[in-house]
Amino acid sequence: MEQTERIRQMEQRLESASAAIMELSAALDKYQEAQKAIATLSEYYDSDEWKQDFADDEAGRLPRNLKRGVLAEDGIWNMLADSHELNVRLAETVTDVLKNRP
Repeated sequence: MEQTERIRQMEQRLESASAAIMELSAALDKYQEAQKAIATLSEYYDSDEWKQDFADDEAGRLPRNLKRGVLAEDGIWNMLADSHELNVRLAETVTDVLKNRP
């Protein structure tokens, strides 16, 4: 490979990797901030309050215009499962990166 072509390719890799690192860092900051909300939603989903809110919704006792995604039986469950899968993926990624470090 010609020297200038090699340098161009390495420059592209540097730019791409730097952008990915910045994007991931911002996303991780946002995800870390969401952890309190995730924990609160998990507690709510396991509570008697959620069961009562769900029952009241089913009985038509809540306002029709009330946004109620948290009362969908799969809404919070799916988000918690997605969060768990993401945590596993993050742990595996960190392990792989640390194993492959020079």
